[in-house]
Amino acid sequence: MTATDVGTLLRGFRAWERRNFIHRLYAGEGNRTRTFRDEEITTLAPALSKTLAQATPARRAYFHLSHATDQGEEEITNGWLSVRGPILYLSRSEVHDQRSPGPDIGKYDRQIPNVPEASAAFDVTFEPAEYLATVRSGGSLFAPDQREERQIRHREALAALPIYPGLEPRQKITPPQP
Repeated sequence: MTATDVGTLLRGFRAWERRNFIHRLYAGEGNRTRTFRDEEITTLAPALSKTLAQATPARRAYFHLSHATDQGEEEITNGWLSVRGPILYLSRSEVHDQRSPGPDIGKYDRQIPNVPEASAAFDVTFEPAEYLATVRSGGSLFAPDQREERQIRHREALAALPIYPGLEPRQKITPPQP
């Protein structure tokens, strides 16, 4: 898959906050936003394309995006991507999850471990939905780490979706000879 193909597919993923029944009655469904921002796609697509070209079908590519927000928090997006035949697998465990730096009490008392905050629950889909092959969700009350996996029929989707601009290989321009 080329970087343009990977970028075009990443652009189709949407995520939103998972809300319980009472919260949905009061505030409605969460707002669906693009899972990957343009700058994230520009960074990820070439690297994932290169990694997927080198990977065997039994392997997957891991990605982890992290940056500081204006409020001083760390925003994290991570997951795995693999291609097996006509199916692209995208597994996500965090989507634009914001964490505050918080005090590290573990450095004062080695008997107390630092317990990370649980990520907010979210849902992920691919649009247009007719290219979704399978949807799997992991995590439960006793295993709070969420894992959202989407399986996309990528060849069909790429044939129908508009191409994500800006990831095509740049052609070297030679000046005209006098």
